[in-house]
Amino acid sequence: MERRRSGHGRDTGGHDTEKAEPVETAQTAQTAETAESVEAVLSELYSAPPGEFVPRREERAAAARTAGRKEDARRIHATRRPTLAAWAANLLTRSRPEEARRFLELGQALREAHRTLDAAGLRELSAQRRRIVAALSRQAAELASEAGHRLSPAAQREVESTLRTVLADSGAADEWAAGRLAVSLVPPSEFPADSALGAAPAAAEPRGPAPRPKSSRRASAAGDELAERRGRRREELARARQQAERAERRLRDGQAAKAEAELSLRRAEQRRDRARETVNSAEERLRTAHEELGRVEREHREAAERGRGAAEEVTAAEQESRTASRRVDRLASRVG
Repeated sequence: MERRRSGHGRDTGGHDTEKAEPVETAQTAQTAETAESVEAVLSELYSAPPGEFVPRREERAAAARTAGRKEDARRIHATRRPTLAAWAANLLTRSRPEEARRFLELGQALREAHRTLDAAGLRELSAQRRRIVAALSRQAAELASEAGHRLSPAAQREVESTLRTVLADSGAADEWAAGRLAVSLVPPSEFPADSALGAAPAAAEPRGPAPRPKSSRRASAAGDELAERRGRRREELARARQQAERAERRLRDGQAAKAEAELSLRRAEQRRDRARETVNSAEERLRTAHEELGRVEREHREAAERGRGAAEEVTAAEQESRTASRRVDRLASRVG
């Protein structure tokens, strides 16, 4: 077996050193488990409705303190209750993970386009950006309403501001992807707004008469470099447009599928309600039929009882009639 050397140069294959290794491993595993549990608690807190955030936070922090995890308790207690708009933005990324992923990809493409494209290219992408932001903000409002929290127009504008910030800033994109926003985000000033796209950075073009090149070779090299830069920009623009179109197409497909599912759900609920009415009506008719059957069976039993009594009376009368006839015959023979 291979043996390691201790800090003192002695062989560490003895029993004492071998026993210390599992302890270190156990401590490392415990630390990882604690960190994982804290992350799970934070995810739980930011998934809860705003009204439940503070009670749950205090409960989880108290549990960590009771368990002797003071640092975990401090971290949990330091979390801020999210505003309604921030909670709706968190709800969107948690409830629509696939659409959130595509939105983050679009943001990455737009940021790259902002660094390399001219104003015309950015202006073309901004129309798609506005539509996607508006559509996702409406989804966030619908999700919040379904959870029992209606967003005011101001809160919905804050959600839109957060989504625009996610497109503009990679750090904001990471925050939103984690689903733990406490406040709404504001786009950075260096990212152009839709109304200011005319001022977007463009490729530097020489104005006025260009200086005469020192040689035709240098002029040719400069022209090739410029053409290469423009070619790269056109390729990046084409990729950004494709990504934006794919994201918008997927969003439309998702919205259409959602609308179709909701329509199917409403129709199924209507059919279910009609079926319940039919069942209730059939059960009522069945109860009435059972009652009628019971009444008829009682009448049948009573009639059968009366029939048996009448039959017995007839039998007795016949016996009495036969006896009387025989007596009459005897008396008549005596008289004759």
